[in-house]
Parts: sequence; C-alpha cells; structure tokens
Amino acid sequence: MSKTIKVALAGAGAFGIKHIDGIKNIDGVEVVSLISRDLEKTKEIATKYGISHVTTNLEESLALKEVDAVILCTPTQMHAGQTIACLKAGKHVQVEIPLADTLKGATDVVALAKTSGLVAMCGHTRRFNPSHQYVHKEITAGKFNIQQMDVQTYFFRRTNMNALGQARSWTDHLLWHHAAHTVDLFAYQCGSPIVKANAVQGPIHPALGIAMDMSIQLKAANGAICTLSLSFNNDGPLGTFFRYIGDTATYLARYDDLYNGKEEKIDVSKVDVSMNGIELQDREFFAAIREGREPNSSVAQVLNCYQVLHDLEQQLA
Repeated sequence: MSKTIKVALAGAGAFGIKHIDGIKNIDGVEVVSLISRDLEKTKEIATKYGISHVTTNLEESLALKEVDAVILCTPTQMHAGQTIACLKAGKHVQVEIPLADTLKGATDVVALAKTSGLVAMCGHTRRFNPSHQYVHKEITAGKFNIQQMDVQTYFFRRTNMNALGQARSWTDHLLWHHAAHTVDLFAYQCGSPIVKANAVQGPIHPALGIAMDMSIQLKAANGAICTLSLSFNNDGPLGTFFRYIGDTATYLARYDDLYNGKEEKIDVSKVDVSMNGIELQDREFFAAIREGREPNSSVAQVLNCYQVLHDLEQQLA
C-alpha cells in the first residue's frame, strides 16, 4: 500500500488525543473521521486537528469507503464488539488495551481476525515504550535475564474520572485494564508463558462497584516471577513503575524513561525513532498494514494475557 492510509479514530478523550498527536508525526497517514459521544466537543477537537468528518456513530464512519483503518479508544466494555464491527466492515483495526473485558470477547475477536485477512492489533503500549524496548533488546541479545519483576500501578480515582481528570461515562477496572499491561509485558519480556497466577483484592467500592486495591503474583514457565500491586486509592506518586531484577542488572522503567538500580538515567533515545510509546505503537500498526504482516501486539499474540486475567477473575469470584 503506497497511498495515504486514512484513519477513523473513535474516542476523543485523553488517549484518543494522544493517538492523534502521535499520528501527526507519521508520514502517509491521515485521520479523516473522528467519533465520540459528545458531538460539540468532538467538533472542537476535529477543528483543532483539521479532521473533516465528525460523528457520534461508529457505523457512520465504517461506511466511509475512504477509511482504511480504525483506532478504537472507547470504553473498555465496547472494545470487543467494536473491534468485531470494524473487521466485519473490512477495516484494519487497532483497539486500545484491553482487547476485551471477558475471555469470550477476546477469543471471539481473535477467531474473526484470523479469517479476515486484516491487521488486528491491541494497544499493549508497554511493548513499545523505549524503556521496555531497551530491556527487551538486552534479553534477546542474551545479556540479561529476568529473575523478578516488581510492578506498582497506582492512581487516585475515588471518583469516576479519566487521565485528564475529566468525568467518565464508564467505570475503569484494575484487573481487566491496568493489570493487562503487566501480565502481557511479563510474559513478553520473559519469552515464556505464565504458568501460575494468584490474586487478592481489597474492599469493593460502594458506588463504583469495583475493587480499588489488588495484588497479583505471576510465575512464568522459565521460573521468573512477578509481583504486581494496583490501587485507585493511592494519592501520589501516580503511574506505573517497573523494577526489573535480573541476573546481570536492575532496571527501573517509568513509562518511556529508564534508570539503573542506582537511579542513574539510561539513554534510550536511540532505541527507536521516537520517545513516544503511543506513536511507536501506531507506527507498528501502519507498518503492518503497508507490509501485509502480523504486527507486534496482534490480537492473537496477546490472547494468553486475557486467559490469565480470566483465571484470576475466577479466583477473585
């Protein structure tokens, strides 16, 4: 494909805007349709970024013949159904993490993607952050092997708001969204499937109906272990922080930045063409479309993550 890839983007919230900003840096790609539930706010964003078509209806965008691909940054509960709708409409699709909020939803997407001949990718961004890419290259070069990962995913969300502090129309979830990042990354970095998983959770929030605190233990087939602590109750510092403890080094990854165990910053600026993990994720999506290949973080590659999440949910139930 040599022509401009034309994209419809669904969800003009915090992450949707991150994708639009990333796509601006990618040659041969144009966002031509923007879909979100608040029409007036969506028009404002579309005007700012020069996007010609605005709607509140995904089906309207899928009906546009010029649209080649769709990026879904919509509420978690809509991901599986919307991904299936995009594939059925003949569009390549990248859905933000998580792929689904049930194992059935995830397996249904993967089954259709396998027969579609289209690129279907899930936004497991940690695979693309330069910090984690650096560690991955050390592992694949045989210079570093994970013994343990210690991960903290901490937010302050006692009310229903997004990453910009704006009110949400849906409820986020520690297990099916935030744990998915680490479950997938741990297996990916180890190059070994997860064979044991345990979880405990704190009290259920009376209004949101979800656990606000959770602890997860994982073990890979190669013997590496992972401890993941998650909270929506933590009043700073906020974000996800990864400690890689290995046989030759210790690394601390904070989004796109990386440090050694002595808190000395490691230069990861030459790891990839950008320091923006979302942009790199999008670059992989569009490269896979042009090259007619399976992308890193395809829906098939990440399915095992959702099997683990399902098993943990059964434990917690």
